Amino acid sequence: LNAAPGRAPRQQIRFLPAPAPGGGGAVELVPARVPVLADHPLVRGPRFRKLKIGAGHRLDVKASGVFVLGIGHGNKLLTDLYNCHLTKVYTVGGLFGKATDDFSDMGNLVEKTTFDHITREKLERILAVIQGTNHKALLMYSNIDMKTQEAYELAVKGLIRPMGKSPPIITAVRCLQFALPEFQLEIHCLHETQQYLRKMVHEIGLELKSSAVCTQVRRIRDGVFTVDDALPRTRWNLQSIQEAIQNCQLKVETELEKTLG
Repeated sequence: LNAAPGRAPRQQIRFLPAPAPGGGGAVELVPARVPVLADHPLVRGPRFRKLKIGAGHRLDVKASGVFVLGIGHGNKLLTDLYNCHLTKVYTVGGLFGKATDDFSDMGNLVEKTTFDHITREKLERILAVIQGTNHKALLMYSNIDMKTQEAYELAVKGLIRPMGKSPPIITAVRCLQFALPEFQLEIHCLHETQQYLRKMVHEIGLELKSSAVCTQVRRIRDGVFTVDDALPRTRWNLQSIQEAIQNCQLKVETELEKTLG
């Protein structure tokens, strides 16, 4: 930021001595615009001596995907977005046939099981049960009377969500790919951790009379931010960051206005 072009110094009017028109060595005071020396970089020093950067919903070391940061005044927007309790979306990979101590494929092996009896239909039935159970929890923690007009209007806008502390809630889950022993899920959730999603894969394996480990957790959406908004490591530079802030500004303001009024 300090190396970027800065704004032009302020100008002020000063009366400076100049030769009088009549000559003869006479001097008169003439108004002139001159820069304010207090704005000169050598006088005021670097424009930025510190910069506050805040982290949004964190990702652990075994997960990847969208990770939102707030810079400067963006830290307040991060807090406002957190208060919106927006849904996050993950793609989660799984592998049937083994279990580990940390539910990931990198953990210490605990057991091996058979998986030939598992079909996509059986998996989708388990997912439907999970979604139904979590839907009831969502309604309970949203503190909304479902028989009111307010509940109907919020449901139409997709704004039914817990507006306070709650356990992890799965709002939607579906199977994207199924090729034994591997499978991939798309999970929409609130208040989760990546470890919770790995444990969910483990429990799905148990429900199917087998075992399963998580091979991948990738966040593809965090509220209004998607993978398309994210900057890969090769674009961590000032220009790309400024463009990302400008491109996301409108949809952040729109979401805050819709949810928080």
